[in-house]
Amino acid sequence: MIKHIPVNQVSCCEAPVQEKGKLPVVIIGAGPVGLAAAAQLISKGEPFMLFEAGDEVGANIRKWEHVRLFSPWQYNIDKAAKELLQKANWVAPQNETIPTGKEVIEHYLKPLAALPEISPNVHLNTKVTAISRKGLSKVKTNGREKLPFVIHVEQSRSSFIYEARAVIDASGTWSNPNPLRSDGVFSEEEIALKSHISYGIPAVLGKERNRYSGKKVLVVGSGHSAINTLLELARLQKEESGTEIVWAIRKSNIENVYGGRELDGLQARGELGNRIQKVVESGAVKVLTAFHIEKLQKQGEQIQVSGTIEDEQLVIDHIDEIVGNTGSRPDLSMVREVRVLTDPSLECVYELAPLIDPNVHSCGTVRPHGEKELRQPEKNFYIVGAKSYGRAPTFLMATGYEQVRSIVAALVGDMESAQKVELELPETGVCSLGASSTESCCEPVQVKETTSDCCSPSKTGKAGSNSCC
Repeated sequence: MIKHIPVNQVSCCEAPVQEKGKLPVVIIGAGPVGLAAAAQLISKGEPFMLFEAGDEVGANIRKWEHVRLFSPWQYNIDKAAKELLQKANWVAPQNETIPTGKEVIEHYLKPLAALPEISPNVHLNTKVTAISRKGLSKVKTNGREKLPFVIHVEQSRSSFIYEARAVIDASGTWSNPNPLRSDGVFSEEEIALKSHISYGIPAVLGKERNRYSGKKVLVVGSGHSAINTLLELARLQKEESGTEIVWAIRKSNIENVYGGRELDGLQARGELGNRIQKVVESGAVKVLTAFHIEKLQKQGEQIQVSGTIEDEQLVIDHIDEIVGNTGSRPDLSMVREVRVLTDPSLECVYELAPLIDPNVHSCGTVRPHGEKELRQPEKNFYIVGAKSYGRAPTFLMATGYEQVRSIVAALVGDMESAQKVELELPETGVCSLGASSTESCCEPVQVKETTSDCCSPSKTGKAGSNSCC
């Protein structure tokens, strides 16, 4: 049932009040994209409620607060949010400086969430468990678009239901890591060994130093998270000589992991590739390419990992700690009773799959897209941010900001603005059509009327630029 509590009595242990009148837009997730959605709704005079499962805004970012982003502030601040903050005499950070996760929270997300236009509508420690149409399961069609959404939430071990005219799901994927096994399944052994396995980017040089100091550590994964983990472990190794580092990647060529380096439009992202290349070439890290993990088992107080390299069995013994940097996946359980269309392989928003599928091309970014591409069969329901990419690996905040700007424009009936999607993102310098192709979709191409590749005329407005990156 719906529980109503006077506004002045709302606390972390009570349900937020749903005011009568025009139904709000419900936003799920108080990360950068969720808060940007709130700012966009405020700019249009639209009511909203924002539910965050964590105990603070940016709760997922807090898990990697020690890590420095590779994108400078200019790509990390939403325009509508910036306008609200500046009205409150907020001092914006320098565009060119690159923040840590902690600085994003402290200097941007917290001040934004504290604004009087936003703060009363942000509800922490509030987990959304299910979404549906009022009185209808997803099976029923007749009249469903005229019914409000019902949002089921859990807060302090109590359940509550709220109504909304639209839903923007910006809950992300960080809290749902992929398993270590190459088949994508969490085995009983992996679950049983969770005290020796960390998913994400541990604070190797900070609060978790003792956990890794002087230990044999296996890092699994080939993305930016793995590189950040390895770079910190390499620094620890210089100070603690007993630290041993093994790096397992599924890619067959280590060169593909280094990225665009000098060709990368984001200098800090390119430098990550250069730095990890130097570490590998120094011999500080033992690299296992084309390694597919099949089994984990306890080996005394340590772990044994078994797998294959080109069909040959390989066993890694006496591992003390494992860091899983194999990416993450969306939690789709809450939208089971909503008509949602996702790609069957990536679990991303269906229309985005051809733009971001790593099986097709290696773009680290994606051409601009908005409400049209994010539209679901369930009217006024949207998945945005990192969750819209599903299991695809790379996402920039600026992409999410443009997503929610376009969506909010559509929700208030401004379809011209919704369809006018403009976004310039730095190129990665590594885009190609397929693993073996020499053709790049980050270079000018001859655009055909019908094409199956990942390229299309650029929407950045730059003359002569045809790019999907």
